[in-house]
Amino acid sequence: MRNFLLDTPPRLTALRSADTISVPMGFPGREPPPGLVDALRAAHRRGARLVAYCSGAFVLAAAGVLDHRRATTHWMYTTQLAKQYPLIDVEGDVLYVEDGNVLTSAGTSAAIDVSLHIVRTDFGSEIANAVARRMVVPPHRDGGQAQFVDRPVAGAIEADGLAPTLDWAVEHLHEPLTIERLAAHALTSPRTFMRRFRATTGTTPLRWLLQQRVLHSRHLLEDTDHGIDRVAERAGFGSAANLRVHFTRIVGTTPTAYRRAFRSEIPSRRRRPVAAARAG
Repeated sequence: MRNFLLDTPPRLTALRSADTISVPMGFPGREPPPGLVDALRAAHRRGARLVAYCSGAFVLAAAGVLDHRRATTHWMYTTQLAKQYPLIDVEGDVLYVEDGNVLTSAGTSAAIDVSLHIVRTDFGSEIANAVARRMVVPPHRDGGQAQFVDRPVAGAIEADGLAPTLDWAVEHLHEPLTIERLAAHALTSPRTFMRRFRATTGTTPLRWLLQQRVLHSRHLLEDTDHGIDRVAERAGFGSAANLRVHFTRIVGTTPTAYRRAFRSEIPSRRRRPVAAARAG
């Protein structure tokens, strides 16, 4: 078996000015290099966005960046992360976690999910969707989705015959959608529909609908000038009050603040450098 080294031209000095720093992997049980730890701490203090993929969370944890924050890692390591760093609120069954300007994700596919989330945040849904199409992956999976489901999401929805119903639901988000109505479209009983849906997607139909409605409202806030009431209506929330409650809980900010921040941050984000931190 051959050993090989993955390396990048930028050194730790690049972390002094990078706006986004990614840590692709770590070594659970081993201390990362002191110079890297110090550089990450300094970047965090000046407000850089830090992103850890999979076991890279251990590197941010060693730097103290994750103390008193929500975080995740690959399900194989969540128990070890919680035991080794008890100040971290480890969420062991999610795809990724965004806590302020610190993001952590589970394994390979979840790293793609959080990366697309960052692209969507910085450059908008149109570009994120284009990237997803090029990679042949779903354009958006909510961070709270389970890491492990009974069957892989890709292909399972088609195989289980749920795809037409999910596509139909996305086209009718502005209408009242109940379990009974979804089950009727799928030509099955509500109980069977719920069981098949959870086994295939790793979440419940109602939670999936809420995620889709929030996602659609984000698209509307990004790409249209509709007022909040109109956005709420088209996304299926019924009222601006309901939109604000669910949007704020899931996205972490109000619809108005999201639209304002999104439109002001796109030009500045495009000018800012990105660096990858070497974990060892």
